[in-house]
Amino acid sequence: MESVSIAVIGGSGLYHMEEITDKTAVALTTPFGSPSADIVIGTLRGKRVAFLPRHGVGHYFTPTTVPYRANIYALKTLGVRFIIGVNACGSLRDDYAPGHIVMPDQIFDYTNSRDRSFFDSGMVGHVSVADPYTPELIDLAYNAVIEVGGTAHKGGTFLIEEGPRFATRAESNIFRQWGCSLIGMTTCPEIFLAREAEIAYVTMAHVTDYDSWHVSEKPVTVEQVIQTLHHNVHIAQQAIAKVIENLDPHADYAAHHALENAIMTDRRVMPAEIQQRLQPLIQKYIPEG
Repeated sequence: MESVSIAVIGGSGLYHMEEITDKTAVALTTPFGSPSADIVIGTLRGKRVAFLPRHGVGHYFTPTTVPYRANIYALKTLGVRFIIGVNACGSLRDDYAPGHIVMPDQIFDYTNSRDRSFFDSGMVGHVSVADPYTPELIDLAYNAVIEVGGTAHKGGTFLIEEGPRFATRAESNIFRQWGCSLIGMTTCPEIFLAREAEIAYVTMAHVTDYDSWHVSEKPVTVEQVIQTLHHNVHIAQQAIAKVIENLDPHADYAAHHALENAIMTDRRVMPAEIQQRLQPLIQKYIPEG
């Protein structure tokens, strides 16, 4: 199986780029089920890159039912070490306007119905996510958006709600009081699973609306989200290409060592089937057999 270091998770439109060549589709299965779709591997700016549509082809999965564990596990088995997550989001502050792209540096998990960890039974792993995003990738993405002519912001807290409904005005205003900058539905638990898999992660959050708090703007609608995303697709594609061009696939970041002291369970009591199931994640620390 071909080894790939860089992955992009987002809408299928992100890999409909003339610049991507030598495409091949890979169908994978994992102990956590099948990924959202076949993974498309192509060459972009001289590097092999894996593209995965988060919601499936045709936007099939809701934010809650996206098979997050299968997606990250499948990318890990391909050798992925860096993920660029592309997300639509609402803004909770005036200066992050529709059409802007934000690279947040913090996240607030407000979901309640999702499998948040690979370590769900038989093996306990306490992984640090104090700083969930990889700073070096934030800088790369921010500079890339600026370089291709987009309006970029760096920093802020990304609140992830359960969905699929949008927030009420009361919720939106409370999230603002909490100090959150953006609101979306899909980065959790994706970012936490990536950390457990020792994959560096950055979000390129595309602001589509002002959620429902902004009294001078209409409340967010699906039509508004789609219109803004379509308007931004060229900038998004070019920014992703620039990040990939500038990313060193051999770079070593803190996220690549996240499990070093995280696994607490004595190997003598670890079920063999759990060790086998998680082998792509833990093989550096607990080799098979």
